[in-house]
Amino acid sequence: MQDSPPFRLPNAIETEEALDELLTRPRAALVQFIASVRGPLLILGAGGKMGPSLTLLARRAAEAAQHPLEIIAVSRFSDPNARRWLEARGVQTLSCDLFDAEAVRKLPDAAEILYLVGQKFGTTQSPAGTWAANLLVPARIAERYPAARIVALSTGNVYPLAPVAHGGSVESDPLTPLGEYANATVGRERIFEFFSQRNGTRIVLLRLFYATDLRYGVLRDIAELIWARKPIDLANGHFNCIWQGDANDMVIRSLALATTPVAAFNLTSAEVFSVRTVATRLSQLLGKAVNFTGTESETALTANTAQLRAQLGDPATPLDTMLHWTADWVKRGGRNLGKPTHFEVRDGRY
Repeated sequence: MQDSPPFRLPNAIETEEALDELLTRPRAALVQFIASVRGPLLILGAGGKMGPSLTLLARRAAEAAQHPLEIIAVSRFSDPNARRWLEARGVQTLSCDLFDAEAVRKLPDAAEILYLVGQKFGTTQSPAGTWAANLLVPARIAERYPAARIVALSTGNVYPLAPVAHGGSVESDPLTPLGEYANATVGRERIFEFFSQRNGTRIVLLRLFYATDLRYGVLRDIAELIWARKPIDLANGHFNCIWQGDANDMVIRSLALATTPVAAFNLTSAEVFSVRTVATRLSQLLGKAVNFTGTESETALTANTAQLRAQLGDPATPLDTMLHWTADWVKRGGRNLGKPTHFEVRDGRY
């Protein structure tokens, strides 16, 4: 195993190349862990927002550990640029429509699965598609890989809005959310739970609350509103978010937490953040006034992450560092993926 260089955070991130390098640079804990991962490691949904950087992070960690781990990135790759980006960096890719039962049966055998598949936006217009994506596909994957360890990415939307004063939802809270999308994600969890009970499959569910890099995320959304001199609605006045590099790291290391019966953990920041406080700080860094509308509600979609932090430690990237990076990126005109989080939504309609 090679010695990992010290992991230092830059003062600013000036290019997409520098951003991607940071997102895919493994920390020492991941390098140590990945040496224990059996191959092949199959990453399903590798063409989405998190998939490419997570996949390359796993590859770089395996290389640093001198571990000949076979990693296969699977997706429809509706964005061919994501596939080209991965292949240019030596990652093996496989195009597969996971709605196709025969195509799923033909997927290569795998000992470890990172499941990143899901559908959120457009649910209001096409609820049937959202339910199919969030229930049919998990069933086919669980049937295909009963002996694998599976990390299945879920969402904080499985919870209803919780009192801010209580510090966020905990894993044992009832899953009674609002809206078609959120209820479909509860269904996804129940499908994985069912197959774990039936087949003894080791599975861990990670309820992710707002991963963010500089091209998308809650911080980018707030900064864009300030930069465009648009008001920020305070009705949903609190949130969690986690740097995507930290989320990727913890998703991979969560393979160690897969068990039967299914385990579930909240994955996000250790703290709950105030929209007002974050926006005020971003306005200072951007040099622009911030305008607010409405007042904070007593409830919000927030999480308590004590259980996962007890297993994997705290996310490594501080909020103020992310705010500095985000403000600098927006001022430079850095790319926006055009995929807003809709963090302000309170009725479950996406």
